Amino acid sequence: MKLYFKYMVILFKSQMQYRASFWMLTVGQCLTPFMMFAGLYFLFERFGQLKGWTFFEVAMIFAVTHIAFAISECFARGFDTFSSLVAGGDFDRLLVRPRSTVVQVMGSKFEFTRVGRLTQSLIVLIWAIASLPVDWTVWKIVTLILMIACGVLVFTGIFILAATLCFWTIQGLEVANIFTDGGREMAQYPLNIYEKWVSRFFTFVIPFACINYLPMLYILGKTEGSDLLYMISPLAGVVFIIPCLLVWHFGVRHYRSTGS
Repeated sequence: MKLYFKYMVILFKSQMQYRASFWMLTVGQCLTPFMMFAGLYFLFERFGQLKGWTFFEVAMIFAVTHIAFAISECFARGFDTFSSLVAGGDFDRLLVRPRSTVVQVMGSKFEFTRVGRLTQSLIVLIWAIASLPVDWTVWKIVTLILMIACGVLVFTGIFILAATLCFWTIQGLEVANIFTDGGREMAQYPLNIYEKWVSRFFTFVIPFACINYLPMLYILGKTEGSDLLYMISPLAGVVFIIPCLLVWHFGVRHYRSTGS
């Protein structure tokens, strides 16, 4: 991790060499989720509720999803741009270094401008928390923290899987965006508004439901049955990232240089 933080400091200093560009991109990253949230606001302004969910309940789900995505995109951006390392033959250099390829790829790219998206999402989260009549307990606070932390793991796992495809396809596939950007768009709404097959896929295959919808039911007091299962459901993110890392190591073992 010492090496990882050195990567972080170096890349932060390089991005701050162009401060005007950095702050403009940061503001732009803040405006992107703001427009999405504005669409959410006008949706509820028109219809009042969404299948039993109020505006602030969905706003909290929206905020948790975008906070997790912003953190993951900031610190796991190296996997999102991994295809350039494979196509240019630069991944060969990482293989001869005596450090984990996961750490090196993660340290190859940081998007600190995502702090704009993170800030906007935190504001929405605070607003939603202040507006909801929730009796906050220690366990509910822990559940909320787990939702964000494990959400980061789920998005990072998807980035890793998308990067692993590059070992066989050289270039990144746009289809992977269905599960990154598309998954973020889907996960910002309660899962019960979708068809059953969609709900099942994003519960048992890619566990978006486990990091926002199910634990949110516990926080809002809408659970049926044991509260414990809803509380610990975000830990599915830990379970999800383990096979993602195994697939990554499988891809590394079968990597063939482009010869560049």
